Amino acid sequence: MATSRFRALLAPRDMTEGQPWRRIVEFSIPLLVGNVAQQFYNTADSIVVGRFIGDNALAAVGSAGPILNLLLVLFVGIAVGAGIMVSQYFGAKDRKNLSHTIGTCITLTAIASGVMMVVGPLVSRPLLELLNTPPSIIDWCTDYLNIFFLGSVGFSYFNILSGVLRGLGDSISALIYLLVATALNVVLDIVFVAYFHMGVPGVALATVLAQMVSAVLCLRKLRSMGDIFDLNWSVLKLNREHSLTVIRLGLPSGITQAIFSLAMIAVQSLTNSFGEMVIAANVIVMRVDGFAMMPNFSFGSAMTTYAGQNIGAGRMDRVEKGTKEGVKIAVGVAVFLTAIILLFGHHLMNIFTTTPELVRLSMRMMRILAVGYVAMAITQCLSGVMRGAGDTMTPMWISVITTVLLRVPTAYGIAYLTRSELYPTGRPESVFISLLVSWTLGALITALYYRKGAWRNKAVTKQHGSEKQL
Repeated sequence: MATSRFRALLAPRDMTEGQPWRRIVEFSIPLLVGNVAQQFYNTADSIVVGRFIGDNALAAVGSAGPILNLLLVLFVGIAVGAGIMVSQYFGAKDRKNLSHTIGTCITLTAIASGVMMVVGPLVSRPLLELLNTPPSIIDWCTDYLNIFFLGSVGFSYFNILSGVLRGLGDSISALIYLLVATALNVVLDIVFVAYFHMGVPGVALATVLAQMVSAVLCLRKLRSMGDIFDLNWSVLKLNREHSLTVIRLGLPSGITQAIFSLAMIAVQSLTNSFGEMVIAANVIVMRVDGFAMMPNFSFGSAMTTYAGQNIGAGRMDRVEKGTKEGVKIAVGVAVFLTAIILLFGHHLMNIFTTTPELVRLSMRMMRILAVGYVAMAITQCLSGVMRGAGDTMTPMWISVITTVLLRVPTAYGIAYLTRSELYPTGRPESVFISLLVSWTLGALITALYYRKGAWRNKAVTKQHGSEKQL
């Protein structure tokens, strides 16, 4: 009995039936735990280097982040396109198109990984120099990036394959595999840094190895799901129609991530001008921010799968009802987390460093961002619905407006206007005020476009036809 219940827990979940809010919450909880575990990859790195090596090493890991995110947008695009297509074909019970979609994504990921392993190490140091990375940390940054890029196959396949599992409604399996990999990452971090004294490269190697384990586990799970789709050599051949659709759906999300990363790089250059203390504070804030944002990302991903399956099944009434319920739940969680951060945030900062000045500086910046999490709850949920419907262009344009046209100029403008003898390059708060402004405007624009309703006519199943074979 226990075994059958466990297998049922790991089975794909049909979100076209049952109460919408219940299906969304059931799917979101494993995603939330998984996103928290995913955040531990970077957070464990930061804690270990901050405690065992020092604040400069902490700054090095943080300065590498924006470049890493920029060069990994290929996988973000494939993962988003895969999740949308899988959820819609699964909702439509279309075995043939579902099989070819999964096979195409596996092959595209192999190609993208090969490109990343070659290009990444060639451009990492030039980009760091372009960003005026302080000489005291640039070597550590370069080593961290190069190891990550050379081992990017694990990161890429875990993200793609877990996206496929989520599209099938199975958020539990990906969670379990991620928890295993996270625990391994923490252990290897400590072993490589504290015992083998490998420094910053040690945390990068630990992350790469842990991600490879999670990717293998995801592939093993998919190979066991032959009752839902086929996974053989014939479906692994690149299918022109499905490849173009994955790229068409995923490219806007990849571009969105690239735009966000470019904006982060531009703002990172400003942050670097404030010195090592502000760089380290920025790393700490972004790590805490990563955890605070996890519920929003989780609800956004859940809404993508929920909308995709129901649109594939032709249940637009459920999409509308589920969207209202999902937004209410996400906003409620965001309000609760904002209160926790404002009341107890300084305890979180103490995890990363024992330097009192750094804790105070980090908390000051965190208070600026806290209220923005409510706005992001709205943005993520509504963007998730639009993506699930196949409209990935609208979230991309909103990202362009809020990051390129708003955030970067606002950050540099505030810094310029607040220059003084004490702050020759401006006040460091400019970085976080600009982020809060972009989040708030992004929520407003997203809500307006959602109400406009153009996303309703973007379903992939309408364009390719539906063959109900599951």
